[in-house]
Amino acid sequence: MSLFLPQLPRPRQLPRVVTSTDAKRKCLLEAEAGKNLGIDIPRAYLPRLDSALEFDRERTENYLKHTRIGDPELDRVLEELADMQPAELHKFLKAGIELEDDVMKQAPQAFREFFDGHVGEPDWLDFEAHRPAIRAFHLNTTNVLVAFVTGVLIEGFATLISKSFATTGRVLNANTAKRRLMQNNRHLLETYMPGGLKRYGDGWKLSMRLRFIHARVRFLFRKEGGVWDEDFYGTPISAAHLGFAATVFSMRLLEHAKQVGAVFTRDEEASLMELWRYASYVMGIPESILFRNQEEARALWTAVLRCEPWPDADAVRMSNALIHAIPLTAGIEDPKEKEKTLNLGYTLSRALIGKELASQLGFPKKNTLGALPLWRLKVRIQRMFRSDSATRQINFGQMLEVAAYDSPKTAYLMPNHYLSTKSQPW
Repeated sequence: MSLFLPQLPRPRQLPRVVTSTDAKRKCLLEAEAGKNLGIDIPRAYLPRLDSALEFDRERTENYLKHTRIGDPELDRVLEELADMQPAELHKFLKAGIELEDDVMKQAPQAFREFFDGHVGEPDWLDFEAHRPAIRAFHLNTTNVLVAFVTGVLIEGFATLISKSFATTGRVLNANTAKRRLMQNNRHLLETYMPGGLKRYGDGWKLSMRLRFIHARVRFLFRKEGGVWDEDFYGTPISAAHLGFAATVFSMRLLEHAKQVGAVFTRDEEASLMELWRYASYVMGIPESILFRNQEEARALWTAVLRCEPWPDADAVRMSNALIHAIPLTAGIEDPKEKEKTLNLGYTLSRALIGKELASQLGFPKKNTLGALPLWRLKVRIQRMFRSDSATRQINFGQMLEVAAYDSPKTAYLMPNHYLSTKSQPW
């Protein structure tokens, strides 16, 4: 197998230009169907609208409504501060997150009001309920990471979530995907640290930083003009996509992790859902699209799969880039070991996400028969010869090696251009 991204078959894509009279008529009828629902539906979702509504009308309508929503409170702040220099934005963002009161006194009123009025803890939050999830995560870290990279992230990028990344150029090859992967790993690790989601914890700080990055990217897309078609795709980094991502990072992470050998009790599963629900809340996901438990998350995830367009060329490229980033992230340099790791990555991913989606994403054909049972057997054998304490120590060390730790001076830098290649590092 080549270590470069392969020439991939072009998947099914939504047509951007309608030529025939019949097709135009169909397009008009689809648009009219959206109007009849009282929803301004992005055109990308119209071809699958009828079947999605038939499957789960309530969740489909709610999801489509949220494709037109970003983060109203924070988006409004960044629009009001459109002329603020990047260095000032960095200074005040750091001050707001790190509770630097003296610096915050100098911040614009809109900035202060956001942290005073829209940053708090919901009534349903129970930090004690997170304890089982934290213990289980550190006992299963290796398998969670495998599931995260080869299952969770791939399923996320198979949707229109990939479009914002493609527009920024952030995850278009293995080298740029490595940075993204290590940032994701760091966020996971800090979120599952004891106290990580408390106001002073790094999990909370990274989650709030992500909220600002999402809003900043939306602002830059709109400022530039012409780089994002909102009529076709909806709001960039929409609340709909973030709500869907929350289900994938929690419920699907649990399911995939168990397939590769992780072991969770029912209490631990419920705890993990509670923990990620709050992390998602900190990231600005509105409760109107945020799951309350595992069953709600699965129902939303299932409905969204029938609503999202089929994977396109951007989804193909980014999904493959993530797989190719695995050996880079792990620090593997030997060509034979790289190829072996890529083969394993593609095999496990195909086994987790299924043959149909893997084929749509242009993944090479692999024999997945026995792949997951063999991996689980390997995990069980390793556990037989290690205590839980030793396993946690080893897992923690491995997690540190594949996580991105930035300098405190640059930790809160925001993009200053929508294109990653023209922006300051962030």
